[in-house]
Amino acid sequence: MSSPAETQPARTALAWQRTGLSLLLVSGLLARAAAVHGVLLVVVPTAVVAVAGLVVLGVLGPRRQQRTELVAGIDGDARAPRTAGLVTGLVVLTALCGLVAEALLRWD
Repeated sequence: MSSPAETQPARTALAWQRTGLSLLLVSGLLARAAAVHGVLLVVVPTAVVAVAGLVVLGVLGPRRQQRTELVAGIDGDARAPRTAGLVTGLVVLTALCGLVAEALLRWD
């Protein structure tokens, strides 16, 4: 049986992947709303959310995984408060983009 320290990097990587995929899912829902309602301006918050999801999946997630695996091998501290804060900011930005999209859809 593996110890929690051995599986922690894998769990962390999966959590970051879920976060990035969730952001891309929200962008897909916003794109669908823009197409169904014919409000072209909703494409702007959709693009912002899509870029945020791609940044998490393509940049921040892999960087965090590498650091976690490196530090887990030497039994060090794997916390990354700046990166976690950045991802939290991207999730909040996603929520704000959803609110903006909702306002644009109601306004039209």
